[in-house]
Amino acid sequence: MTKTLGFGLLGAGLVAPFHAKSIQASTGGQLAAVCDVDRERAAKLADEYGARVYDSLDAMLADASIDVVNVITPNHLHHDAVLACARTGKHVIVEKPPAMSLAETDSMIAACRDAGVKLAVTVQCRVRRAIQEMKKAIDSGRFGKLLHADAYMKWFRSSEYYHSDPWRSSRQSGAGVTVQHAFHYIDLLSYLVGPAARVEAKMTNLAHPSVQLEDTLLAFIEYANGAQGVVEASTALWPGTDVRIEINGTDGTAIMIGEKMTTWQFRQEQPEDASIRQIGNEAQRTAAGGPADFGFADHQFVIQDVIDAIGQNRDVCIGADSVRPTVELVLAMYQSAAHGRAVELPVRDDPSIWQ
Repeated sequence: MTKTLGFGLLGAGLVAPFHAKSIQASTGGQLAAVCDVDRERAAKLADEYGARVYDSLDAMLADASIDVVNVITPNHLHHDAVLACARTGKHVIVEKPPAMSLAETDSMIAACRDAGVKLAVTVQCRVRRAIQEMKKAIDSGRFGKLLHADAYMKWFRSSEYYHSDPWRSSRQSGAGVTVQHAFHYIDLLSYLVGPAARVEAKMTNLAHPSVQLEDTLLAFIEYANGAQGVVEASTALWPGTDVRIEINGTDGTAIMIGEKMTTWQFRQEQPEDASIRQIGNEAQRTAAGGPADFGFADHQFVIQDVIDAIGQNRDVCIGADSVRPTVELVLAMYQSAAHGRAVELPVRDDPSIWQ
């Protein structure tokens, strides 16, 4: 009989309920505990699922019923928490970004590898069916020579959002639009098209003067394979519209808006193309207008994959090593914006970008 894995949530903030719902809906997982420095907040979520409450990570890690820890703390706290989990033999699912530097990312990967535990990252937009079809088409060469890969994230967040938790207005905590919101869609470009060779970025604050963060990113990317692309990302643009991912090649174009495939055209039509054009639901909310305005199906896929990977003794589908190039690209964008010049990749860590 397959063991039911006990999950512990480290962090009971905005995204925690999505993790809790995903665990509850999984096959082989059970929410066993919730941990937060705000014990009252942890208890409110834990009570919904009959889970135990902790206000320190060490106490939760001492709970033998916990097999997997979901690290959903503020971004700058991910690294130390993941290392603590690895030391105690707990598998880890960490929210994006996995860490705030390449050195931290590498040490997390090494610690989990050496401890023999899984380390997955919730860049869950990768699992959307439209993205998976784009990936298959790129890998099979249907686009021909890739020419452009673009991401447009024109969202809205109120000033109240940035003050709802102290870390959300802190650059040192990783709260800017680039690393906190657009990371998902920069990751999609990296996942689909491959590594970047050069990036030039500009970051501004258009609509949130009460916080010292960028709420808008404009970036131009030159990919290692010769393609180029842009990222436009903002939380200043009321009322917020769905993310748009575009892939263009010499032989085809694909566009996803939200989670729906809106364009799927190739020089050579294939029998499955008609059904691919029907992928997605344009009514499905994808967080454009509000921080909790989305479903949990994508999170559930990541959590179920970790459960299955543990049971089957295989690698997870979205390991931290596969997300490292996105961390590097995001860091390159911050370095470019900070120093006012284009940046060649690979890059080295530059702590000054968080000052």
